[in-house]
Amino acid sequence: MQDEIVSKTQQKRAMHELRALGVALVDLPDAQLASMRLPESLAAAIVAARGMKQHGAKRRQLQLIGKLMRGVDAEPIREQLAALRGQSAQAAAQQRRLEDWRARLLDDDEALTAFAQEHPAADIQALRTAIRNARKEQAGARPPRAFRDVFRLLREATKA
Repeated sequence: MQDEIVSKTQQKRAMHELRALGVALVDLPDAQLASMRLPESLAAAIVAARGMKQHGAKRRQLQLIGKLMRGVDAEPIREQLAALRGQSAQAAAQQRRLEDWRARLLDDDEALTAFAQEHPAADIQALRTAIRNARKEQAGARPPRAFRDVFRLLREATKA
């Protein structure tokens, strides 16, 4: 079996991809970075890069991260990163759906019936009260406390 010949261009492309993966890790929020399983030296380099403000120093640190990435199997890291991005996209979509429901509920009385049919475990009485209070808040230009309560009740009902 012959060894596969890898051109210099392919090697450079692979190194650039690993560096881009390292940059994506640097840009992650702290909680998501902590949830990833990374080698200790790589995690330390990522934390150091976050604290750097000077362009040259940060660039060199990112190059170091790319070099460290060559020494680890990058596929599990890519998979973890893709899962985190998927969860974020899923959470954003759920947020938009809840905001749409809230807008429908505040605009139309019939929307509550539709929501109750889709989510029979929802506390309809509490939701009706929160909707009524939110409408009063909007009419009186008061702070949106009940408006937030409607969202909270919707989130609880969809989780159930």
